[in-house]
Amino acid sequence: MIIRIMGEGQYRAPEALCDELNQIDNRIVDLVEEGKAEEFQSELAKLISEIKKKGEPIEAEEITESDIIVPPEDLSLEEARDVFKGSGIFKD
Repeated sequence: MIIRIMGEGQYRAPEALCDELNQIDNRIVDLVEEGKAEEFQSELAKLISEIKKKGEPIEAEEITESDIIVPPEDLSLEEARDVFKGSGIFKD
């Protein structure tokens, strides 16, 4: 799976990582619904960190369509309400 972090590039993620990221994504959806801004920011930072740490960076010269687009770490809670809803950005 190809994941793009807005403003930071793309990463190739193995299926096992996607399962882990989906769990974080589901927590983010719950936190956004509950209006817990600080916890939401922490989980979003964790999501991005895990992608960078465990994913394989794709060179900028390689043109590849993204399967999932992750918003930047500075996303506000208000903006997140439009992104992290339902099943989130990772489909269950």
